[in-house]
Amino acid sequence: MIMILVSIVQPSFALFVAINVLFGWMGITWYMRTMTYKEVAREYVSAAKALGASNMRIIFNHILPNTMVMIVTLAPFTIAANITALTALDYLGLGLMPPTPSWGELLQQGKSNLDSPWIVTSVVTAIVAVLVMVTFIGEAVRAAFDPKKFTRYV
Repeated sequence: MIMILVSIVQPSFALFVAINVLFGWMGITWYMRTMTYKEVAREYVSAAKALGASNMRIIFNHILPNTMVMIVTLAPFTIAANITALTALDYLGLGLMPPTPSWGELLQQGKSNLDSPWIVTSVVTAIVAVLVMVTFIGEAVRAAFDPKKFTRYV
């Protein structure tokens, strides 16, 4: 779908982000739905209902903080997939326009200059380093904001 839209409209980074926002949220909804059903079945939600808490209070104070862990967990992998997709589209010539520097364009130049392997090596090293850092930072943020870390079950 991205390739079709990029071939019709002039590609830009804003268009790439807009397309990914429009179509990327659908995969997360399956996980969020499952987590929401799991949290609704927990005892603390039944206890909050028994105490007379409104549905909005239960959603925003009990269910949403516990399901946000799923979004925080999936976010670094989504970001890494988007970086990889943008690099692949740039390599194929369907990404950002030539005055804008991109890793895909550098990989294309490296393919043209096979006698200069440092072009491809430096780009691949940068891509791998950024993807690993995004994943590690995402895991650290998930561990820091995990509500189950601060919960004691007796």
